[in-house]
Amino acid sequence: MLAFFGYPVAKNFAMAFQKYTTSTFYTGEAPWVGLANYQAVVTSSLFSKAMLNTVLFTVGSIAGQFVIGLALAVFFRRRFPLSGLLRSLLLLPWLIPLIVSGAVWRWILDKDNGALNRFLDAVHLAPGHPGWLTSTSLALVAVILVNIWIGIPFNSTILYGGLQDIPEELYEAAALDGATGWKSFRYVTWPLLRPVVSVVLVLGVVYTIKVLDLILGLTNGGPANATETIATQSYHLSFQQFDFGQGAALSNILIAISLLFAVFYLHANRRAVDE
Repeated sequence: MLAFFGYPVAKNFAMAFQKYTTSTFYTGEAPWVGLANYQAVVTSSLFSKAMLNTVLFTVGSIAGQFVIGLALAVFFRRRFPLSGLLRSLLLLPWLIPLIVSGAVWRWILDKDNGALNRFLDAVHLAPGHPGWLTSTSLALVAVILVNIWIGIPFNSTILYGGLQDIPEELYEAAALDGATGWKSFRYVTWPLLRPVVSVVLVLGVVYTIKVLDLILGLTNGGPANATETIATQSYHLSFQQFDFGQGAALSNILIAISLLFAVFYLHANRRAVDE
């Protein structure tokens, strides 16, 4: 943990206060610049756009993954023929390497020869071949939808496991009191599932806010920075412009946002449970 997690985090934190470039690897010289890297990235013209995209991408992805994942978990709580097989198939998007998923979805969403546009054109739903990954108004939506598809298995699996821990006797007792259907979910399922929901949402946000490979594989942050996030901006600064100090500063901002959200949400959830 110290070698593969602790050291990189500490090194990244230190680099954010240094002028760290490719020459540093040869000379070992990385002058101390204080908060200059943070000031540069925060005041850049791209930062506000990347921050907004990060918020939209995270909120949209988490909302879609959680709602659909919860619906599937509740659906599969009842056993029916082939339910086990279908639950296994749900894991496929999660098990496929992201680089493969990105390549497949890039082909599906291709403007001219993509399977989606061919299908929509055949059923006369979207003539004109929309540019899902090339339009500034559609690219972020398309990336969010792909990320939702990837994240549904994680949400449904964890939530399904949480549902299995709820005693069936509670539903039977609630049914005797007239709490069935939606009332059963509201007064029995949801209160007992809240601890699992907390874990799913916190892990989901921490993971989603730093998604990089999927966006790079689909749009590389384009078109015209329409899908540029803090994570992709950090990557471009570090490995395309080789300004490792500013890239590290953006990474530290992401870490701080993740920690603040986790602490705030867990504290708010604990207060709600105590009340």
